[in-house]
Amino acid sequence: MAKTRPGVAFSSKIKLGKKDIKIVRLGDCVLMRPSDAGKAPYVARVEKIEADARNNVKVHCRWYYCPEESHGGRRQLHGAKELFLSDHFDVQSAHTIEGKCIVHTFKNYTRLENVGVEDYYCIFDYKAATGAFTPDRVAV
Repeated sequence: MAKTRPGVAFSSKIKLGKKDIKIVRLGDCVLMRPSDAGKAPYVARVEKIEADARNNVKVHCRWYYCPEESHGGRRQLHGAKELFLSDHFDVQSAHTIEGKCIVHTFKNYTRLENVGVEDYYCIFDYKAATGAFTPDRVAV
């Protein structure tokens, strides 16, 4: 699934798939396979890509939270495709990446002519430990 040169300690991109090859680079947003097959994939931003001597590829990711996962849960003001960029970082196997997605600014998202299944938007940063949002308010 993910390929780098053997023995490379760090890479700036990985290849996904065999037929429809997609390149994942640093800063890209990806869909991560959940442990429960019935759940929707999680969204994360790739911060770093590493491969060990055995060519096991790991991605350091920064998680996006959906409103249901945030402190206080989904509220009426939250959009269906809204995500919050969290301060929650993690390391995952590159094999858990299902595909790429795009997390737009709200302004760019509202300008899309066709919103695809891979399109999301983010207005707020989210502190997972405290449940605080930044900014604490936005103009409507």
